Amino acid sequence: MPASAAGLSRAVLSVHQPPTDLGGSAGGLIGEVRFQFNPSQLRLGRSASWTTAPAVAYTRGAPPKFTGAQPAGLGLEVFLNAPTTSAAATVQDQVALLLSCCEVTEQSIAAKAPSPPWVRFSWGAFKTVQFTAYVTSVDATYTLFSPNGMPLRATCSLSLTEISTATKRQNPTSGALSAHRIHRTVAGDTLASLAWREYGDVGRWRVIAEANSVDDPMRLRPGTELLLPAASEGAGR
Repeated sequence: MPASAAGLSRAVLSVHQPPTDLGGSAGGLIGEVRFQFNPSQLRLGRSASWTTAPAVAYTRGAPPKFTGAQPAGLGLEVFLNAPTTSAAATVQDQVALLLSCCEVTEQSIAAKAPSPPWVRFSWGAFKTVQFTAYVTSVDATYTLFSPNGMPLRATCSLSLTEISTATKRQNPTSGALSAHRIHRTVAGDTLASLAWREYGDVGRWRVIAEANSVDDPMRLRPGTELLLPAASEGAGR
C-alpha cells in the first residue's frame, strides 16, 4: 500500500542558513534529511532553573525562586540505507549534511555573523518536537560498505537544542503577548519555505503575504523584514 494511502508521514530534518542578526529566525533551506524509516524512539527533555538563598527564618530552607526555563533538548537516530550501489552516494551525502550542522556556514561568515546551520525536525502531527534548534552533536556509525569503500548503510545519533525566540507585543494597551515574530529574509527564502518552516503547511504562504502586503510571492528581497503571524491565525485557510 502506498505511504500516502496508509496515511504515513515521514520524519524530516530540514537544515537552514542561520540568521544574520541577533534574534532573527532561520534563513534559506540548505538541504533536507528525509528519514527512510521513522524513529523508533525520541528523547525529549526540558528543565527549569530555581535558586534558594540561605535564610535563617525557615527551618527547612527558604522558598525557591524561579530563574528561568531552559531550552528543550531532543535526541534521535537517523537510519540511512542504500538499496542499490547506485544510491550509495545518497547515504554519504546525507551523513555529510548532518555533520555540516556542526560547522560554520560560508554564508554566515560572509555576513559577518558566523554560525552553524539551524535545523527543524518535523514529523506529521507530532507538534511537540517541531521547534527550531541547533545541533550539539552528530555521531555516525557506518555498518555496510560497497567493494570500493562507498558507505551503504549508516546510523546517525543526533542531539538538538531548542533555539528560543522572543515573542512580540501586539497590543500596547493590554500588554498581551502574541506569537508574532519578525523574520529578516536571506537569499533563497520564499513565502512557501517560510510557511512550511513556521506552520508545517506550505499552503499558508498566503497568511504571510497578506500580513505583509506582498504582491509578488516569488520575489523576496534579502534583508526584508516580514511579520510571521501566530500559528492560530488563518489556520482554516
